[in-house]
Amino acid sequence: MELKSIKDAIGLFFQPGEVFELRIPKAGRMGTVSGYFNDPEAFAEAAAHYNGKAPGIYFSLNPVNPALQARASNRVNERATHTTGDADILCRSWLPIDIDPLRPAGISSTEEEHELALERARAIREQLRKRGWPEPILASSGNGAHLLYRVDLPNDGRSQELIKKVLDALDFHFSDDRVLVDTGVHNAARIWKVYGSLSCKGDNLPERPHRQARILGGPGYGI
Repeated sequence: MELKSIKDAIGLFFQPGEVFELRIPKAGRMGTVSGYFNDPEAFAEAAAHYNGKAPGIYFSLNPVNPALQARASNRVNERATHTTGDADILCRSWLPIDIDPLRPAGISSTEEEHELALERARAIREQLRKRGWPEPILASSGNGAHLLYRVDLPNDGRSQELIKKVLDALDFHFSDDRVLVDTGVHNAARIWKVYGSLSCKGDNLPERPHRQARILGGPGYGI
């Protein structure tokens, strides 16, 4: 069963007591919109308010220092000047894999490009499964595909280097002239697409439509 609503999807990531940043870059005259949440319902309401009003809506994939909640507690600031840095992350909860179809910058993918990225994600999942990896969350980013593997790692240099090496290896084996495994998502403060929100790169054309990011499947989450 797919998870399509922001509220249902974000509930998979929030753990009691953890704080996450909601961030909306390039939101026109609103600048960067940012706030810090320990309440998933408040997070979902804030994200839904801006859905479709910016190219993308994102959250900090890993939990942040709770002190940052004092910047904007369970609400957002428009034209925010401070956002989460790598040193603000408490630990690493996920190993993220982002697979994108190659296309000009600033536009949505075609259906063929989108499906190609999903097929590549399934191929990566199958290869890692054969090597004993656990089942990941499989998701559509709206234009490409995501795999998310649950980890429990400290936020330190060794963890970053480990994740970087994994992404470099996947890039070597699975990237080609049509699809790219993004090697740049290894940093601890990486922001990630909010599932249930719209990806709105460029104009919404029939051949390159705006799509909803959504979770397609994963282990132990009732999906």
